[in-house]
Amino acid sequence: MNYPWNWGIFWEPAADASGIWLQYLLAGIVWTLGTALAAWIIALAVGSIVGVVRTTPLEWAIRLGNGYVELFRNIPLLVQMFLWFFVLPELVPTGFGDAIKQMPPPWSAYVPAVLCLGLYTAARVAEQVRAGIQSLPVGQRMAGTAVGLTLPQTYRYVLLPQAYRIILPPLTSEFLNIIKNSAVALTIGLMEITARGRSMQEFTFQVFEAFTGATILYLLLNIVIVFAMRWLERKVAVPGLIGAGGAPQAGH
Repeated sequence: MNYPWNWGIFWEPAADASGIWLQYLLAGIVWTLGTALAAWIIALAVGSIVGVVRTTPLEWAIRLGNGYVELFRNIPLLVQMFLWFFVLPELVPTGFGDAIKQMPPPWSAYVPAVLCLGLYTAARVAEQVRAGIQSLPVGQRMAGTAVGLTLPQTYRYVLLPQAYRIILPPLTSEFLNIIKNSAVALTIGLMEITARGRSMQEFTFQVFEAFTGATILYLLLNIVIVFAMRWLERKVAVPGLIGAGGAPQAGH
């Protein structure tokens, strides 16, 4: 039986004269990873702050944190992407808005995509940080204050180092989600892996080959990250806390 698949298309010249189609797809990894890493830095920083304030005794801080989580978690990512790209430049002061509009591609799409993915994922990270802190025994916080630490110092030196170790597996999942969610940025013109697969399909009419290539790149990228994070989980695991694979580790 003859199949209409043409795997040799990957070695044919790309339409933009940048090389062959395989190189064209591989170049999308740079933008996918660049977007995901920058967004992850924002997500981890903002999510950690929001997650921490939701476990403090300050009622107003808890309400603000809850409001942030509910706002970003309950608006579809695609809608948020359009808001950052189309609406934000119209809401900020004119000079700043014009500067955003005049950014040359691909930065005009990259910056809104990073901000959107970062703040959207921060709401999910905040939930995990909150859960990680609240899973620790109450005596941990009391012990910190008993030895003279301030509340911020207790979080920094006692609670957060343990909480991050506990929530490392779900944080890994969120990082993988950012990589996959970066595909939404194609709607505002960012040429990441999915956008390049779509472009290849439009020029060559080889739909199966183009999206199979993009799928394989996502799989390879995520598999590498999963193994790296599993290694990190084993390295930072604390005896007595939840370790790699979800099983409590025996104390030493």
